[in-house]
Amino acid sequence: MKDHDPPLTPELLLRAYASGIFPMAESRGDPGMFWVDPRMRGVLPLDGFHISRSLARAIRKGGYRVSLNEDFAGVVAACAERDDTWISFEIEALYCGLHDQGYAHSVEIWRGRSLAGGVYGVALGGAFFGESMFSAQTNGSKLALAHLTDHLHRCGFSLFDTQFITPHLATLGAFEIPRREYRLRLNEALEIETSIHEKPLISDGYSVMQRSTQTS
Repeated sequence: MKDHDPPLTPELLLRAYASGIFPMAESRGDPGMFWVDPRMRGVLPLDGFHISRSLARAIRKGGYRVSLNEDFAGVVAACAERDDTWISFEIEALYCGLHDQGYAHSVEIWRGRSLAGGVYGVALGGAFFGESMFSAQTNGSKLALAHLTDHLHRCGFSLFDTQFITPHLATLGAFEIPRREYRLRLNEALEIETSIHEKPLISDGYSVMQRSTQTS
C-alpha cells in the first residue's frame, strides 16, 4: 500500500503488527510505504538459538559491553546506513516514536565507546518483531542477537519474528513457517503478559552460552 490514508502513526503501526503485517519503503528517501504480509514467515527459536564455534569464541574473548535501549536512535540509523535499505526517513521517525512510547527496543554491543553492532524491533505481549540489525565490527549483530534472544526467553516471550530468512539468520537457527501457523503463534504470543523489562539484561556471555541448547 502506497500513499497510505490515514497517515501512518505509531498507534496504527502497532495495530498492524498485531494483525501480522509490517511496513517497508523502497529506499531511504522514499516518501511512501507498503504493507508486507509474507506467505512464509521467518522466526528465531527462543529456546534454540544456535551459537557457532566462531560466535562462542567471540563471547569467551569478551572485550565488549551489551546494553538495552541505551542508543535506540543510533542503532536504527546504523541499520539504515547501507546502499539498499527499506528504512526510509519516515519509517525511522515512526520507530523512534514507538521507542518513546515504550514499544520499540534495541540491544547494543559496544567496544569502548563505539557501537560494534545492534538489533532493534517492536515488543507486543510475548511477541518480539525483529526489524533490522547491523555489524560495525566482526560478530557485532550476532552478539546482539544472542543476548537479545536469551533475554526474551528469560522474560517469558514466546515468539521472535524475523520477518524473512537470510543465510545469516539461518546459521543462527532461524527457520520459516507458513502464514497460517505464524498467525496462530502470534495470537498466542499476544495473550502473554510480559515486558522486555521483566528481567534485567544479563551481560555475562558465558551464562548466555550455557542457556543455549544448540552450541556447536
